[in-house]
Amino acid sequence: MTYQLYYWPGIQGRGEFVRLALEEGAARYADVAAVPENQGGGVPAILRMLAARGVPRPPFAVPVLKAGRELIAQTPNILLYLGGRLRLAPRNERGRLWTQQLTLTILDLYLEIFHTHHPLGDGYAYEEQKTAARRRSHDFLKVRLPKFLSYFERVLELNRSARPWLADVRLTYADLAMAQVLAGLKYAFPKATARSLRARPRLAALHDAVFERPRIASYLASGRRLPFNNEDLFRHYPELDR
Repeated sequence: MTYQLYYWPGIQGRGEFVRLALEEGAARYADVAAVPENQGGGVPAILRMLAARGVPRPPFAVPVLKAGRELIAQTPNILLYLGGRLRLAPRNERGRLWTQQLTLTILDLYLEIFHTHHPLGDGYAYEEQKTAARRRSHDFLKVRLPKFLSYFERVLELNRSARPWLADVRLTYADLAMAQVLAGLKYAFPKATARSLRARPRLAALHDAVFERPRIASYLASGRRLPFNNEDLFRHYPELDR
């Protein structure tokens, strides 16, 4: 099967969690946004999919994964679907639930990172909410980020038999998601993240282990991995990195 991934062009966003799973799982897939419009791709194809009538279970927003006739939306839902099919999740139910629980917590952290620079919502430009962003970022870096990262460091410590992975004796999609969030934090808050990871060596090791895996390293070197930028959910504003 060739999967089709629908996500906006020019940014990694939530779609990158899915791309990393597809790449690590050696799945055949088409990134619809990267397909030329005259070949049925690009933004028009995404809009057509979202507006299509006669779909019994329509998605609300991208990312959306098309698998055969199925349209699967919501990042953790897509990862749950791909986990068993691409050998990126434990086989037993207890392990699958734990992997999904960790991933949902990672994506909670991801959302809080976005709110550091857009605490009033994305309907306002960053320049319109700088004061609120400074206050939100201060609380995030002082309170929320240490709380999240200390939790995941403790999970890694408890999973001693399977270092450096979070949920199983081998890599799962939770590890891919964790590494992606850490990479985004390094872009958004380089100073604060460096300090945080010095105190949490297991998380630092997980990040490195994921991005050193042959398929992921090949993906990063291919030019298909979009760079972080300030139109994305991870954004770097030096005045917030304090």
